[in-house]
Amino acid sequence: MSIEKLALGGAVLIGLALGLIYWGLIRSRTTETPAQRLERLSASPHPLEDAELEKPFMERVIRPFFYRQIKGAGRLAPSRNIEKLRQNLIRAGHPGGLSVLDFMGLKILIGMTTGVGLLVLLGLKGAPLFGVVAMALILGVIGFLLPDFWLGSQVKVRKKQIVRHLPDALDMLTICVDAGAGLDSAMLKISQKWKNAVAVEFGKVVSEIRIGLTRREALQNMVTRTDVPELSSFVAVLIQADQFGLSIATVLHTQSEQMRARRWQRAEEEARKVPTKLLFPLVFMIFPAMLVVTIGPAIPVLLNTFAGLRK
Repeated sequence: MSIEKLALGGAVLIGLALGLIYWGLIRSRTTETPAQRLERLSASPHPLEDAELEKPFMERVIRPFFYRQIKGAGRLAPSRNIEKLRQNLIRAGHPGGLSVLDFMGLKILIGMTTGVGLLVLLGLKGAPLFGVVAMALILGVIGFLLPDFWLGSQVKVRKKQIVRHLPDALDMLTICVDAGAGLDSAMLKISQKWKNAVAVEFGKVVSEIRIGLTRREALQNMVTRTDVPELSSFVAVLIQADQFGLSIATVLHTQSEQMRARRWQRAEEEARKVPTKLLFPLVFMIFPAMLVVTIGPAIPVLLNTFAGLRK
């Protein structure tokens, strides 16, 4: 086996190992609540220090080491885009539990891994040095920017989820308030029963109110986290009703009707776009096949007829 094949196989194995290690760090990040951790430590027959040593070696040593490397790589990034990245992570719902340093470290690691991997691969094949460096830089920049595109898609997906589930959430809020529950209790009930982006945001609002924030501040924080116009208008009307002492039930009835009307309008708008979206597959995929099926059998007959006329 040649040296080039060995180097290529080693590079592939190293890349897979790094990917699996990072995936393991994200997947196995502890989801233990403080109460569960306290119960686990108090149930241990050993002191607290010995109870911590009961964890596996991977969780105590290996995972923190790689986590520190990722954070260290994240600190190398410029700070001018940190705030924008933080907002995007919040609006995306912190996918994978990634923090800003985690995400920046992931970007740098992907960019460096792809660039250096291509540099080594093309260098072993004897390609020109200038071309190798140029291609490695281009691929490194692409690898560095790929997580940004992924994060942007996650933000769009979460916004669509909020817009889609908001009318149903308002209907549930209206039902709960009509049944005699308060607005905070209704939001808490939705956050406990539903598993979507709106329910998560309602749960955060209730948690912020419990730690001492006013309802207005908690609702405004929800608007900042989501950046959805429909939710912003609903919160603005709700804050005004709270300020002027209007009936929350009446406001919720009006807002739920408006949200249902907007959802119907969006559905009609999407339905009107269907013919335009179907134009490309019809012209370039379906029509050629129909022409081949309908006109194709007649082509040999026409060719034979023209050949007979020439004779």
